[in-house]
Amino acid sequence: MRAYLLLLCLALLQQEARSSPDPSDCSSPDAVRVAEEALQQINQDRTNGYIWGLNRLYDVFHSPDKEKGGVFYKLTIDVLETRCHIISRKPWKDCEVRSIGDIPVYGECEVSAHVDSEVKLQSYSCAIRQVPAIEVVGVCPDCPTADNLDEPIVKETANLSLQMFNKDSKLGNYFALESITRASSQWVVGPAYFVDFTIVETVCSKGTDPGELGSCPPMDCQFAHRGFCRGSHVTQEEMFEIRRPVGKKDSSFQNPVQVTCEIYEPKAATEEETVHAKADAEHTEYQHHNHTHLHPHEHTHSDTDSSSGATSKPPSSLGTVVEKPASPRSAPSARACPGPHRHRMGLDRLRL
Repeated sequence: MRAYLLLLCLALLQQEARSSPDPSDCSSPDAVRVAEEALQQINQDRTNGYIWGLNRLYDVFHSPDKEKGGVFYKLTIDVLETRCHIISRKPWKDCEVRSIGDIPVYGECEVSAHVDSEVKLQSYSCAIRQVPAIEVVGVCPDCPTADNLDEPIVKETANLSLQMFNKDSKLGNYFALESITRASSQWVVGPAYFVDFTIVETVCSKGTDPGELGSCPPMDCQFAHRGFCRGSHVTQEEMFEIRRPVGKKDSSFQNPVQVTCEIYEPKAATEEETVHAKADAEHTEYQHHNHTHLHPHEHTHSDTDSSSGATSKPPSSLGTVVEKPASPRSAPSARACPGPHRHRMGLDRLRL
């Protein structure tokens, strides 16, 4: 009887072990956690483009790390571009994935990570590409289509949008155009153009004569604010005359230019503020406050290079990102892989 019960217990334990997700299984909570945290670190490592979100875990392999202890993971993850720019430094889970009407971008990353009490990204190699226009039009014929960033109308839309931002902004200094990062167009009541662009704080205050704004250099220091903007410009075709009812105003023509911007505190200012708060906490009531370090909005600027070494050299990147067309993929090596998609956008023919 005892032997029977022992055999029964062993059989139940083996069955439970087989039913629980293995770390080399794309449905494993451990593997998904590693993928999510590794992607967060990839986004933190990158300096250009938009933040990526996790679409699915495509393949996973793990083995004990005999040298360092813990576990070594190799992952293949599918990513989708979000609407958040890298300079925002936002967590990818707080960012909205681009919809089919927003020129979606997708790709895959080969990732290596060491896992003990924490996930530590070792390296990554990513390939991304824009969803082909023919795929978008097949599902959404009226959606915007991508434009060349060098088109004159694109640059004009960015400049008009920035002018509106500077005019309405309550900030102390003017901002200058840094780079145009995305452009698209569609027909509304006329050609409508949409641009994403980044901006950087200049040395010119809002009291600067408008005629001198063209010669306002960007702040060349670690405390310069940067921002990310979305602008649009709706133009009216001259060959059409649109008559509106008396007393009615069409906002698209009263305000043909629209813009929204997010301005971000520079990383150096955030770190300086943390140091300042810590220093204040260490003071006693009998100590005299005599701080000589700079505060986030009390910095000074010089046209000459500083030799103090205050600006630290950015760390080397842990990986590479290339833009290339999709290529045939080998089948996953791990069981229960790939994992489920988190987003499809109606593009079933693409391996998003």
